[in-house]
Amino acid sequence: MTGYFIQAFIYLAAAVVMVPLAKRLGLGSVLGYLIAGVLIGPVAGMVGKETATIQHFAEFGVVMMLFLVGLELHPQMLWKMRHRLLGLGGLQVVVSALLLALIAWLLDQPLSVALAIGLVFSLSSTAIVLQTLNEKGLTKTEGGQNAFSVLLMQDIAVIPILAFIPMLALPELVEAARDMQTTAQHHESLSLVAGLPTWAYAGAIFASIAGVVVVGHYLSRPLFHYVANSGLREIFVATALLLVIGIATLMSLVGLSPALGTFLAGVVLANSEFRHELESNIEPFKGLLLGLFFITVGAGINFTILSEHVLLILALTLTVMLVKAAVLWGLAMLFKIRNSDRWLFALSLSQAGEFGFVLLSYALQNHVIPPETVSLLQLVVALSMFLTPTLFILYDKVILPRYQHTSNQQAFDDIDEQGQVIIAGIGRFGQIVNRLLIANGVHTVVMDLDATQVESMRRIQVKAYFGDATRPELLHTAGIEQAALLVVAIDDRESAKALVHAVKQSHPGVKVLARAFDRGHHYELKHAGADVIVSETYHSALHLGARALTCLGFAPEVAEQKKRAFRETEKAASEQLYDTWQHGSEGQQYDHDYRKLFIQTEEAIRAAMQADKAGEQSQDDVTKQG
Repeated sequence: MTGYFIQAFIYLAAAVVMVPLAKRLGLGSVLGYLIAGVLIGPVAGMVGKETATIQHFAEFGVVMMLFLVGLELHPQMLWKMRHRLLGLGGLQVVVSALLLALIAWLLDQPLSVALAIGLVFSLSSTAIVLQTLNEKGLTKTEGGQNAFSVLLMQDIAVIPILAFIPMLALPELVEAARDMQTTAQHHESLSLVAGLPTWAYAGAIFASIAGVVVVGHYLSRPLFHYVANSGLREIFVATALLLVIGIATLMSLVGLSPALGTFLAGVVLANSEFRHELESNIEPFKGLLLGLFFITVGAGINFTILSEHVLLILALTLTVMLVKAAVLWGLAMLFKIRNSDRWLFALSLSQAGEFGFVLLSYALQNHVIPPETVSLLQLVVALSMFLTPTLFILYDKVILPRYQHTSNQQAFDDIDEQGQVIIAGIGRFGQIVNRLLIANGVHTVVMDLDATQVESMRRIQVKAYFGDATRPELLHTAGIEQAALLVVAIDDRESAKALVHAVKQSHPGVKVLARAFDRGHHYELKHAGADVIVSETYHSALHLGARALTCLGFAPEVAEQKKRAFRETEKAASEQLYDTWQHGSEGQQYDHDYRKLFIQTEEAIRAAMQADKAGEQSQDDVTKQG
């Protein structure tokens, strides 16, 4: 027992130290787990033969991952994304697999092995790419959204790949495995369909799939309602695990991939009211088991093979990444992904993915790829993932600045109209202002420096111009001299402040209404001369606070009265706060006097709330006496 505790401590300690460090360095959690495995395995020799046994157990994390992927795939969402999924994603998987299989075949691999290798390397790293896109704020870009579509298709493609790989088994490997078959392996090969004729085997498979759909759609809800009514969270967790393990077992007993069944169950339950609860319960187990799986992969890397074939492994890694990048670039051109988004799309998906380790292990178990080849290819997968952060750095530091420079050189639109109101910025804030004014018959002229945003507005028939509102000549063309109002909704704080100051200096008769990001920005805009300033979150937060009071039992009219008292009290103190801020020295606007006054304002708000409460109480007393 002590030995198990020691091994568990080693694996967990390696993960706790290396994964946060890898994320801080921008390498991602998957690489952190791989590095941790390398350190405790080949480098330090702290783990040994038990690694392979643990890896078989940890592979169940992949089954859980595909269940969670299925939960996210609403049928409606899949239908809306069908063109990108089947077109862009499907072509990427098929073309990449065929080209890489051709290269493997030219390198004297048997055709079945070459096909398996092509399928393994056609997939990219969902964990690394999505995490990096999110960290760098690239998720909403055209390149990021198309990369997500391809990754989603790749996750779906894992299912047929898992079903197809056993058909590629090499007879000589199967025969060798039979000679070495152990009793344990015999028990693992339990089957409900062994010896059945083909028609009966096909019927069993269809019946199993139909059973998963029926149970997921009709029987799971009553079961979850029954368990939820018990009020015991641990039983709900047990039920979620029971569902996943039960379906995986059924699929294994009929000779199908466990991942296929759990993925299908996830899709069936995607519209269930218990979806979020299932996700929150399964996610920790999935994350822990997947992390353990990646550690065992790192611990199992054979450094002897790496040292003996370092040039071959490096050449294979670069070949895989270049072929995939070329395919992605061609598809980006075909699907009209432009400029820096094309580079982001091609570079972000050019590596092999975490499923590569899973599929290689699966191919080894099913006697498709020889053990020595699997060891070599695992190093190729790992090295390509290690190189991925470098590609994102290349995109950030070299490619993106070039396109930003080109975009800045793009000629501004010719503004051929003048409006009563000029709106600078057509983001989420400026859009609402513009829609309200247009709906009431007010003629507006809208400008934005983001060409993509302007194009998006034009697609929904909202007239907008690509231009920099801080440029005096563009404001003149838009009719600033005759305009009644200028609405400043620019996303850049400094540009917004400079625009307000410039317009109030040159056109003092124009009223300037500006959006502030926070209290400090509010003061800066007021100092620059803005006539009306609205903090973008203030009113919505105040409204939500009032709704929170009603949810806690306050009467709606009382909550509205307290909201009004809060607003009036803060408004009364705002001038004093602004004066104190304004007279502070540069960099010290929030000095001791300002902080003291702010605290006094908070006390005044609490006092107003208490006075309001006392007023309500006295009114109640009068009512009772009456």
